[in-house]
Amino acid sequence: MLEVAVITVSDRAYRGEYQDLSGPKIRELILESDLSVNVTLAVVPDEREAIHAEIIKNLDKDYIFTTGGTGISSRDITPDVTKEICEKELLGISEFLRRESYNETPYAVLSRAYSGMKGKTIIVNFPGSVKAVTLCIRLILPIMEHAKEMMRGGKH
Repeated sequence: MLEVAVITVSDRAYRGEYQDLSGPKIRELILESDLSVNVTLAVVPDEREAIHAEIIKNLDKDYIFTTGGTGISSRDITPDVTKEICEKELLGISEFLRRESYNETPYAVLSRAYSGMKGKTIIVNFPGSVKAVTLCIRLILPIMEHAKEMMRGGKH
């Protein structure tokens, strides 16, 4: 069984000013897949310490997907925090997601989303919109089991 944490990074959702839709959408799409998976959800503000603490808390999972905070505003720090935590960068995942997202919107080139590994956990930053996370999780689903096997020393 895959263990997945989904962390929404949003000041407004954290304060309850609006309902988080992106995190639950990621969870819904994962659960609808044919994977055997357990998914947890969390919402944190766009604050370095909160993002860091929530990622660290979930390093026992196979995957951590974040949504939000990947753009170019001064509050968008999710990729920076993720990069500080990770031991290995998974550049191919980030490039793949940006390339495929560009087919939907040219604004995808403004994404600073990062993907990497800490121990045996893969951490992937997604943008914050429901449309973007729907595309991104659908792109990631087919590689999740294989990547977990590779992390555990499986054959290529």
